[in-house]
Amino acid sequence: MADTAVEEAPSIEFVFTSEQKDLRKAVRELLAARSDEATVRTLMESDPGHDPQLWARLGGELGVLGLAVPEELGGVGGTLVDQAVVAEEFGAALLPGPVLGTVGLAIPALVALGSGAGPETAALLEALVAGTRTAALAVPDFGAAPSVTSTGDTLNGTLSQVVDGGADVLIVAATGPDGLGLYATEGGERSPLSTLDQTRRQARVVLDGAPARLLAAGDTAASAIAHALRVGGVLLAAEQVGGAQKLLDMTLAYANTRLQFGRKIGSFQAVKHRLADMLVLVEHARSTAYHAAWALQDGTDDPDLAVSVAQATCSENYQRVAADTIQLHGGIGFTWEHATHLYFKRAVTDAALLGSAAAHRERIAALVLDPAEPTGRATVANGVHMTDQG
Repeated sequence: MADTAVEEAPSIEFVFTSEQKDLRKAVRELLAARSDEATVRTLMESDPGHDPQLWARLGGELGVLGLAVPEELGGVGGTLVDQAVVAEEFGAALLPGPVLGTVGLAIPALVALGSGAGPETAALLEALVAGTRTAALAVPDFGAAPSVTSTGDTLNGTLSQVVDGGADVLIVAATGPDGLGLYATEGGERSPLSTLDQTRRQARVVLDGAPARLLAAGDTAASAIAHALRVGGVLLAAEQVGGAQKLLDMTLAYANTRLQFGRKIGSFQAVKHRLADMLVLVEHARSTAYHAAWALQDGTDDPDLAVSVAQATCSENYQRVAADTIQLHGGIGFTWEHATHLYFKRAVTDAALLGSAAAHRERIAALVLDPAEPTGRATVANGVHMTDQG
């Protein structure tokens, strides 16, 4: 028998290191003390909508706002999986603040520009990582044309909806004299929007000759935007997993304490089945979110495909878990004062932030089905390759 080549076994995904477990524990303990439900309710009705001291502590003391930022750019030099672990805890605590705008989108965009972006950009990135400044990214989804124009050093146009649009700095995609450009501005008229989820602020931004600084143009700008949307999609998915897991934990605890007809409601078969379905939804979401994180980190799969699968799965599963949580909590679950409604609002809002589940499924179809050629055999995803199964 001829010798057959033995391929090296691929790295194992979904096995967290002891350092990542310690990181999760440290973030969870801090948020339990500084971002409990009462604090969240207070902050979401305040201005600026988050605790700047806690944000600075997360950046300066724990260093968790720039985990995936290379050391030479002022970050910790960790991995995207490390950052996803933290994002999951942020989602579980419903942390009010510019999590998606700053950590999920703005920081990755600046990292993609690299060390050649100039000292001002490097200083901005360092401040974002330290938690002393905040930023938001205003770019169109899926390669659509920007609605903002630039004359070179000013921006003009209206951004109808910017996540964390009240941040210190806006990083805006605009059409300039030389085509696509990525600009930084501290100007613009920011008008807070009345949204379903008050824990994640959004704003309408009017740029009427707002002073701006060009960060990158052409292909460099396009690559930075694409990278930011991928990383933002992964971290948003991880947040959704954290929220869904928190709801499952809350529902399990309630089912083991709430009595009906002299029995814990968790002992009823119908409730057991619903809880089992919720567990499957949470674990399915977690698998897709961390697979996407590993795919972007190690290049083990097509990044756009992995991110769209994660977003389509996590946004939908989070909403289903939130709805089931309200149902299983019975009458108290339907009161606006109960914590489940804060998560339900977050779940519904998150599902539309970086593209709906339907939009991501369309993108998956475009990536997988549209270029496929009929072979008479099933085609399956196998890492970075597509193989025909005879």
